[in-house]
Amino acid sequence: MAIPLWGFHTFKTKYGNRIGLFSLVALWLTFEYVHLSWQLSWPWLTLGNVFAKHTDWIQWYEFTGVSGGSLWVLLANIMLFSVANSSKTSRIPTIAAAISVLIFPVFLSFLVHPNKAEVSATTNVIIVQPNIDPYSEKFDVASTEGQIQKLINLSEKNIDVNTRLVLWPETALPVPVWQDQFQQSVQYQPVFDFVNRHPDITLQTGIETRKNYGTEKATKTARKNELEGIYYDAFNAAVVIKAGEPVAFYNKSKLVPGVETLPDFLLWLGPIFEKFGGTAGGYGHDKEAVAFKVKGNPYITAPIICYESIYGEYITNYVQKGANLLTIMTNDGWWANTPGHKQHLDYAKIRAVETRKWIARSANTGISAVIDNNGDILETRPWDTAAAIKFAIPAVEGETFFVRNGALIFGLALFATIVLLAYHFIMILKKRFIGNKV
Repeated sequence: MAIPLWGFHTFKTKYGNRIGLFSLVALWLTFEYVHLSWQLSWPWLTLGNVFAKHTDWIQWYEFTGVSGGSLWVLLANIMLFSVANSSKTSRIPTIAAAISVLIFPVFLSFLVHPNKAEVSATTNVIIVQPNIDPYSEKFDVASTEGQIQKLINLSEKNIDVNTRLVLWPETALPVPVWQDQFQQSVQYQPVFDFVNRHPDITLQTGIETRKNYGTEKATKTARKNELEGIYYDAFNAAVVIKAGEPVAFYNKSKLVPGVETLPDFLLWLGPIFEKFGGTAGGYGHDKEAVAFKVKGNPYITAPIICYESIYGEYITNYVQKGANLLTIMTNDGWWANTPGHKQHLDYAKIRAVETRKWIARSANTGISAVIDNNGDILETRPWDTAAAIKFAIPAVEGETFFVRNGALIFGLALFATIVLLAYHFIMILKKRFIGNKV
């Protein structure tokens, strides 16, 4: 974060206040853009996320995504700074310009805010929140049977003739299994028995899985089992199961730095991160998003796993592949009762606005929720409570401008940064070679 500020200082010092302030905006937005895709990506602190609790102000995110919010924050602060430093003769127009920058986006939001659509869905979704402690119980193999039965009981208490989707949270099935042997796994037969008892439903759940590559190290993240002499990848995955239909997997693509993956230049810290519940070898991952389309189910779901819900532009890939419902599976219990799980829920509201899709959010320990396509939370279950939500959620088709075109503001900022840097280096070369001749 110091790099764009250092760049701003350089441009302001060499080329004046206006170019300096322009460079601040361009360099900061470029930093946020680059930060979305490098190996230590943690876009939690993207400036545009700050409005997550006030989605009525940012309905125009369906055009810009969070990049528009980041631009708004930067421009508003620059204008307020300009007011504080303006002369008496320029103060009134500067104040007027600052007020315009502050107010116009809110006004625009009310112009583009869709009317509250009444829920007209004839089918419903069951969202399960089992509330299993990730520190003491969740990954204890001895408790797996009880965990699965708890998930099934919470589901069956709410299923009716209109239920088409049951959603369980991230790693709801915690014992790792080979993906090609999942349907034969003894510990998960109760899950298949549950689905067979309800042939009209589709179960979507988080699961820990592995993929066997034999004696070939097929991926950079593949680990070697020294006893068997094979290479394999471990995945934090999602799976859909429906009676009479083949199962389908999605392997989490956006991994949490330190806990699920390590950048190449930090692999030497692997043993330290393992003590925090992470993995030195790193999880494997899919290269792109997958939309789950199951025969007989009106919902084409985006299987968003935990941390992935922070990546607005990545989420658009699910919608481009046909998803008409965003389904977030998460285990926010790692944070315990801190602001982390609340912020994570709020950020999901931004994804609803950007895509104009409804969201079904299943969180292991909470907060599970239904969020409409305006970013409003319609129903939740409280933190640290075993519960379920049954809600008639509509499947919404179509794509927003942001889904079709991505974060154009970030792209423009990157272009502006390239131009600024090119100009700066040309001036350096000009001074060095032409100046020396003079």
